Amino acid sequence: LITPEQMPHKYKHEIHANEIVLLAYYIAAINIEAVYHSIVGGKYQPFEGILLTDTFQMYESSDTLDAFFPDNSERRKRQKKLDIRVIVGNPPYSAGQKNENDNNQNVEYAALDQRIRETYAFASRATLQKGLYDSYIRAIRWASDRIGNSGVIGFVTNAGFMEANTADGLRKCLAEEFSSIYVFHLRGNQRTSGEHSRREGGKIFGSGSRSPIAVSLFVKNGQKQSAANIRWLDIGDYLSREEKLERVESFGSLSGVTARDGWMAILPNEEHDWINQREDSFTKHICLGDKRSTETQTIFINYSQGVLTARDAWTYNASQVALIDNMKALITFYNSEVTRYTQACDEVASDQFPDVEEFLSNDNAKISWTGNLRALAAKRRQIQFRSDANRICLYRPFTKRWQYFDRQLNERVYQIHSIFPKSNTENLVICITGKGESHGFSALMSDVTPDFKTHYNSQCFPLYLYNSDVEDEGLLSRSAAPLDAQYSAVSTAAVELFRMQYSTTTPNITGKDVFYYIYGILHSPDYRTRYGDNLSKELPRIPAVKKFEDFQKFAQAGRDLAHWHLNYETVKCHPVTFELSGNVGKLSALKPEQFRVVKMKHPKRKDPATGKSVNDKSTVIYNEYITVTGIPLEAYDYVVNGKPAIDWVMERQAVTTDKASGIVNDANLWATETMNNPRYPLELLQRVITVSLETMKIVNNLPKLEIE
Repeated sequence: LITPEQMPHKYKHEIHANEIVLLAYYIAAINIEAVYHSIVGGKYQPFEGILLTDTFQMYESSDTLDAFFPDNSERRKRQKKLDIRVIVGNPPYSAGQKNENDNNQNVEYAALDQRIRETYAFASRATLQKGLYDSYIRAIRWASDRIGNSGVIGFVTNAGFMEANTADGLRKCLAEEFSSIYVFHLRGNQRTSGEHSRREGGKIFGSGSRSPIAVSLFVKNGQKQSAANIRWLDIGDYLSREEKLERVESFGSLSGVTARDGWMAILPNEEHDWINQREDSFTKHICLGDKRSTETQTIFINYSQGVLTARDAWTYNASQVALIDNMKALITFYNSEVTRYTQACDEVASDQFPDVEEFLSNDNAKISWTGNLRALAAKRRQIQFRSDANRICLYRPFTKRWQYFDRQLNERVYQIHSIFPKSNTENLVICITGKGESHGFSALMSDVTPDFKTHYNSQCFPLYLYNSDVEDEGLLSRSAAPLDAQYSAVSTAAVELFRMQYSTTTPNITGKDVFYYIYGILHSPDYRTRYGDNLSKELPRIPAVKKFEDFQKFAQAGRDLAHWHLNYETVKCHPVTFELSGNVGKLSALKPEQFRVVKMKHPKRKDPATGKSVNDKSTVIYNEYITVTGIPLEAYDYVVNGKPAIDWVMERQAVTTDKASGIVNDANLWATETMNNPRYPLELLQRVITVSLETMKIVNNLPKLEIE
């Protein structure tokens, strides 16, 4: 595009680069200079268009590096005055620190973040909008403003903006601001598991990123009269990193894709979906719940996400003894830090109090800080250990753990106080996949407190609610009913709606019937297929099937599924074959300690079709003494929260050590301390095989989803 004769002027006046990391800054400068001189030759000319700067910050205030690099200051002022029309880059992807003990939150950019609030956030319907301040979305907002009314942006970014719920406002604004948009989706989302992960294929940046990657071109034409022409290309399924890069190279350019007729046109819908657009008829059905509007008719009066502790290594453990020890140690250290902070504050005037975030120790082996806990420390509030805070919870599918349930030490408990106010409260909840999850929808019933990740961002719909005077997300319950009074969480209006639907048969439908009917419907393959895109973006809506006979079948299926899913620890063990090491002839001859499991795994075998080494799923190596064979492959068809139920057992019945804290979580201690059965992990594997097979029998015999 640029002739050698034009290159000197372009090099000196019209090419610019910014870099904040000093070593990368020097490497970039050397590379640019080397390429330039390989083209032009002659006397060596340093590249003066590069800045050592935070690109976003230089448009907020003075550059803090100016005092050390005065020449950098002059370059910065010169760049800011330029009319720049082309911006290319690979912005960082970061929505926030992963560990509050790092004390390394994303930098705030007042002016840039205000632009995001005025545009992407204002146009969004999402409740949680933290993701809109991810660095790569900031880069899109900054670049969109920087090129003015015409220009081109070429970015390699996280591909999440293509379908994330939180990015609906971003997509709306992009369609309005640009004339043409091209997105080459390279996949590679490794925040998935199982078959979905394999379909996503290789990670474009290897171990450097687990995110899906997209190459995007945003073209802005000042004469634009209508919404953007949006074009999209999906790289394809099951491709390795090398195969993906070969395809990118074979296309060569945007026009190379066009020449092969590779682009697919996208026409956004009213919800600003670009890909995987939702089914319009979904809105005709009654919603499970709605916390944004009190006027919307819903099935459930209230519901909750699972408990989000934000310090799972401390607040969960397979051993109740270990849990108590861990929490006592954390609380003791927290109180000592509060005492130390209080003493420091007492020695100075109030306007000179030390910054609590800088003052507190960030030793991961002694504490795990969160925003709420820091705020509590800032108020100089001590915490008392509560012996009644220990309860059994459903941590992951078919995995129970001891939990320390306490508002001060769980970052969010949401509405759980109204669902499981006590450790022995009798209740049932249908836990479903939360909004924004692309791994596939699923549901699982629990009779104990669920965790936030029992399903991805679990939303939990209860059979009953309990009156409580516990402060709930800042609001006090003012109900006049007695404390812990139980009442149906299924609304009378919803029950009446289903009664009216089948009025000709005068059925006696109860709230429980509706509850189990919902559980049956949520397992329907027809329902999940028809409304799959809706379920990844919004809470389920429940259709009333055409015939009352089918309503009864779905409700009975829900009851049957509940039986298997709630009683998974006691159902019959599926018969398998045991291969035992040494001279042991039968399982009963093994000592209790020989049932200890550290990590189950499948042996490898060669796939005759591909010649590649794959897992032999018919076999599980339980430990050095026991190998389980004869596992029916159809048991793996039952997938919950993104992977087969059997895989959850294999993953969680293990011994793990948290890297940050050093805390050990030993599943064998649940077996011996709580279940009084050292064989528990092995038997759980067999029982979940039974559960999986029985679940799929019920699912495969559900009636077709016939709706008026």
